[in-house]
Amino acid sequence: MGKIICTGLGPGDPDLISVKSDRLIRAAAHVAYFRKAGRAGQARQIVQGMLAAGVTEYAMEYPVTTEMPFDSPEYNNALAQFYDDWANRLALVAQTADVIVLCEGDPFFYGSFMHLHTRLEGRAEVEVIPGITGMTGCWNAVGTPFTWGDDVLSVLMATLPEADLISHMQRSDAMVIMKTGRNLPKVRAALQASGRLSDAWLVERGTMPTQRIARLADVDAADCPYFAIVLVHGQGRRPEMAGME
Repeated sequence: MGKIICTGLGPGDPDLISVKSDRLIRAAAHVAYFRKAGRAGQARQIVQGMLAAGVTEYAMEYPVTTEMPFDSPEYNNALAQFYDDWANRLALVAQTADVIVLCEGDPFFYGSFMHLHTRLEGRAEVEVIPGITGMTGCWNAVGTPFTWGDDVLSVLMATLPEADLISHMQRSDAMVIMKTGRNLPKVRAALQASGRLSDAWLVERGTMPTQRIARLADVDAADCPYFAIVLVHGQGRRPEMAGME
């Protein structure tokens, strides 16, 4: 009897994979990972050179990504069937062997594996190995402390309506804005409206060799990289301000 082990890979730099995940990945006989059809897959690229000879790979190819609205019934139905099918396949493999599922960042922080986890409960033994979140890797890549004192940190999805983004931005100090891509012009407009554009950074492929870091205000409005997040530094009390009242 085997089990399904989801290993968090961290933000992208293979050196930021935990010791435990590294050990399990290198010893694995069965490895599954998500990818877009026709692509190598970001998770698979992170572990390039780590897999043992003869490992069986399972490329879980999304049926849709950005081809249709994410909130449409067709999109939801296609992904639900995809997760159902792969939960069945992984549970079958786990009847006789361990299978590693690779997950970028941390599996339980907006990770695709969560959709499999809910479907596997009661059907297979599941273990989840934490990983450094992508946002943590990105704000350290910027090289400036991200939250101070009593700052409130908010994690926002760029897919929210612009009015909702503005409302959250006006109530928050430090912010991480995910799922940018084609939503980046909306995010920029919301930050401008809330008076926070000057505090915002765009980080593309953080911690990876192709990493790019730029002030969002300096990025061309038509430049909407898919694998990127927006970071907004907090405005709380800095240590150097202590005792100055």
